[in-house]
Amino acid sequence: MKETGIRNAAASIKSSGLKDISAVFYNLGPAQLYEESIRRNEAELTAHGALVARTGQHTGRSAQDKFIVRDADTDPHVWWDNNKAMSREAFEALHADFVEQTGGKELFVQDLIGGADANYSLRTRVITEYAWHSLFIRNLLIRPRESELVSFVPEMTIIDLPSFRADPARHGCRSETIIAVDLTRMIVLIGGTSYAGEMKKSVFTALNYVLPPKGVMPMHCSANESADGDTAVFFGLSGTGKTTLSADPRRTLIGDDEHGWGAQGVFNFEGGCYAKTIRLSAQAEPEIFATTRHFGTVLENVVLDQNRVPDFNDGSLTENTRCAYPLDFIPNASATGKAGQPRNIIMLTADAFGVLPPIARLTPAQAMYHFLSGYTAKVAGTEKGVIEPEATFSTCFGAPFMPRHPSEYGNLLRRLIAEHEVDCWLVNTGWTGGTYGTGSRMPIKATRALLTAALDGSLKNAEFRTDPNFGFVVPVSVPGVDTAILDPRSTWSDKAAYDAQAAKLVAMFVANFEKFESHVDGEVRGAAPGLALAAE
Repeated sequence: MKETGIRNAAASIKSSGLKDISAVFYNLGPAQLYEESIRRNEAELTAHGALVARTGQHTGRSAQDKFIVRDADTDPHVWWDNNKAMSREAFEALHADFVEQTGGKELFVQDLIGGADANYSLRTRVITEYAWHSLFIRNLLIRPRESELVSFVPEMTIIDLPSFRADPARHGCRSETIIAVDLTRMIVLIGGTSYAGEMKKSVFTALNYVLPPKGVMPMHCSANESADGDTAVFFGLSGTGKTTLSADPRRTLIGDDEHGWGAQGVFNFEGGCYAKTIRLSAQAEPEIFATTRHFGTVLENVVLDQNRVPDFNDGSLTENTRCAYPLDFIPNASATGKAGQPRNIIMLTADAFGVLPPIARLTPAQAMYHFLSGYTAKVAGTEKGVIEPEATFSTCFGAPFMPRHPSEYGNLLRRLIAEHEVDCWLVNTGWTGGTYGTGSRMPIKATRALLTAALDGSLKNAEFRTDPNFGFVVPVSVPGVDTAILDPRSTWSDKAAYDAQAAKLVAMFVANFEKFESHVDGEVRGAAPGLALAAE
């Protein structure tokens, strides 16, 4: 076996249960991984020096093909209504077949860390079939110092083999694509997909399982802080603006996607960012745009023109085009990935129905209600079959990654909010003046002005009105923001149409929350929206 790396690569493979490997490339850096990716025809260079790869059939996560091993340890703790179960026997058969599949292959190994707080981190060994996958995960997780690699002992192992094809009859799965997570032995097997995001989300899933019993809240969020240590957390599903709004040149970026919140404050799970690039522009998102011209950045499914310049407006392969880059590619990124206790929590939603105001202040009970609801909306054209706005409720703003019951995360969040007296805001980055197709996207300038007022504390002193449908309070006026936009109903030319759309959205919230009602107290149940007929 050929060994390439700073330590005995054979030992790293042996400890992961693999054998008969042709070659192991251990902890290669960007330049070497570029060479290997291009030599193997996995990827190509852009005109500006980034690496671009296509993921083929799978251009996003395969949520229906993700399974958690159900055994005596996981059975009492996993939310099985939300997570597909795989038997221990099926997983062992799958693992044996993965081992068999690696025979004679050249593999890439990265030893990395999930979690910037050493008290709650997860040492993770990632074994990949593709060189560009090795660079991707090296960008996304935390890279140990060389001195730490000498004695690195993994607590979790991920094996990623896009060429593997699962057998539903033998492996107890749904298709040839498989993401199998063994939370007892901390092994993840990914096969039949080239989408690199599956690897990073597997680490997130594991941390979401192990941290709550330690009193640490795992969060699908971005985070930043001001010069005086004012930390802000931004919850939100994909497309709501987590990455864009947290990349503020006036504030230090802690991270863009996954964090923990515990006794010492907020800490990043990752060492990089995974930003959407569809319609990315230097004007609207200069910091993120600049990373796409860095050597070391990995672009996924981004179309290049004849001069190999990325066309970020081209969604012909997918709307889910991405770039993966180390956190330090953002000029004002945190060197430690850690910050103090948050003063503000922002819950982002992209309401394509045009009903929600651009910002609203939430009580702790309302914050828990909206956290458990995890609302946003898909719009026509972004996914196959979506022809009109479609509500999405993803509890905790990340249901696919939550192995435990949402009430565990919700109660932990509510306790931390109360303990640290955190202000909570619901921010709509979606539509105003009508639904998608009739109204217009909320101006990012207005969103940023409202966020600035919330984060600097001035918004707390504004005059507020109570929203008749959702019960939260909304500012009446904010300096630098068009007053009309703060009252969504007033932006609609047809007020009756707004009322009908609001009633429709309220009903969807109420129906979605029924499954949580027995798990929350009366105060949270009372935070539910209620139908109201607004006056002309």
